[in-house]
Amino acid sequence: MSATSNLQRTGSRRIKPPTGSWADDLWQRWTATPQLQRRTEWILVGIITLIGALARFIRLGHPANLVFDEVYYVLDGWTLANLGYEAEWPENGRDLFAAGDVNAYTTDPSYVVHPPLGKYLIGWGMLIFGAENAFAWRIAVAVFGSLAVPLLYLVGKKLFGSIGLAAIAAGFLALDGHAIATSRISILDGLLMFFVLLGFLFLLYDRDDQRRQILGWTKAWREREHAKDPRIPLEAPRSKWSLTIRPRADRVPGPDWGPILWNRPWLVAMALSLAAAASIKWSGAYFLAIFCVVTIGIDAATRKEAGITFWLSGAVLKQGWASFLLTIPISIVLYLVTFLGWFRTGAGYYANWVQEEASRAWGGMLEWVPLSFQNFWHYQSEVLKFHSGLGADHPYASAPVQWPFLLRPTAFSYDYYSYGEHGCASTQCVEAITSLSNPLFYWLGTIAIVFLIMMLFVHRRWQTVAPVIGYAAGYLPWLITGRTAVYHFYVIAWLPFMFLAAALALQTLAGSPQDDRRSRTPAVTAVAIFLGLGVLVSFMFYPVWSGIQIPTWYWHLTHWLPGWE
Repeated sequence: MSATSNLQRTGSRRIKPPTGSWADDLWQRWTATPQLQRRTEWILVGIITLIGALARFIRLGHPANLVFDEVYYVLDGWTLANLGYEAEWPENGRDLFAAGDVNAYTTDPSYVVHPPLGKYLIGWGMLIFGAENAFAWRIAVAVFGSLAVPLLYLVGKKLFGSIGLAAIAAGFLALDGHAIATSRISILDGLLMFFVLLGFLFLLYDRDDQRRQILGWTKAWREREHAKDPRIPLEAPRSKWSLTIRPRADRVPGPDWGPILWNRPWLVAMALSLAAAASIKWSGAYFLAIFCVVTIGIDAATRKEAGITFWLSGAVLKQGWASFLLTIPISIVLYLVTFLGWFRTGAGYYANWVQEEASRAWGGMLEWVPLSFQNFWHYQSEVLKFHSGLGADHPYASAPVQWPFLLRPTAFSYDYYSYGEHGCASTQCVEAITSLSNPLFYWLGTIAIVFLIMMLFVHRRWQTVAPVIGYAAGYLPWLITGRTAVYHFYVIAWLPFMFLAAALALQTLAGSPQDDRRSRTPAVTAVAIFLGLGVLVSFMFYPVWSGIQIPTWYWHLTHWLPGWE
């Protein structure tokens, strides 16, 4: 064959256009071998965690006074750590504490409406570092807020199987102002977020373990039964949805309801983590309830996939009660354990409510219940009444319908200074701490959640369903509550799920490394520009998240919406 004919063949052959982008080429070099990939991953996680920790710990002791609800949680945490229950302070107790008189509390019990675990964590931090300095007041929330960053990376890596997506989500959390502000002052919501996120990670682990056990059990059943009856297929047939417990006459032979799974260590770990969240704030119980229901849904879907005939009734009626026994009793026990000081001392609020009036004691079939538990039940019922009807007129109250749009973030603190005061070098200066998210990250998260909800009706995948579940578990209960005293900073509990959705949205925009280079490169470049702008916005807003003194004209530059003032 001549050289000319070879050239003609080559010229007529369709040449595949190059794929990927400059970012894909760079990533390929960084992850060319397992060793390089592991090193790149450690470097990425280390840098993101370091940035998150620095943003939370630098000048943590400033301001040196109690800020926002620290007046409750710091003082309660200190008395809890010393007395085992929350105690009253003098009328000027806030000022006395800030001035260094940290033992001015009384022994009279104080009425509080949040469980003690979060306040214990704050109090133990003060026991270690000394209650006389503001750094000690805030060390616990700063530690857990910093740990939430690599924790979100682990969640993203487990959910997406992608170092890049996990790093983006964790980077958003590291640089987000809402997460930073709630990690720099001692309120409970950042602690709540950490344990919710930890529980979600354990949910992901349990899902894999749950699927492995069900699919393995079904495979073994088919192999065993096929040897007895060749009509039973070795491969799982597609199972039709059925609520009945009676076998269909025309069904393909297969297991009816499937196994009961008792070996669920990750399910127990999830329950304990979310019980810890509920022991910080009752809103953590929403996540516990919804995530437990989700595990039943996962069980049903897996049984259907495995070809179990009555997959729904098998999941609900057969596995459901077992899952209940694995989660709810141990969650109740952990919740009670956090009140151990209240039970042990018998000096907390309502600890002697029944003893004060004999007619309050339970009778009949409940007469045997110890008085301490009768007192505890009354205490919890009063707390429930408080939360159910809580209403207040507060300048930073924000209705839940506003939260997805970032219309009214909560100003935790702001102090004005004139020229020459506290080093002010402008006509007027301000030191502000505001739970304002990075608007680019946050609005992308809201758009991404809407996008994932739409995808539920088009192409459902676990990776797109899971962030919506976490978001809904945190947000939806507030939409149906009758409370009016609600605030935007509650969003921190489900903010990580918004960032998981945001990372997934950016991947969708950027496309795949297998895409044509002519379309992939501009898409990846646009995503890179967005991320760069987000980092710049975080640098711009950091002073109003951390209380750094700035001129008022600078402060006004951060008021992009009227409700941010």
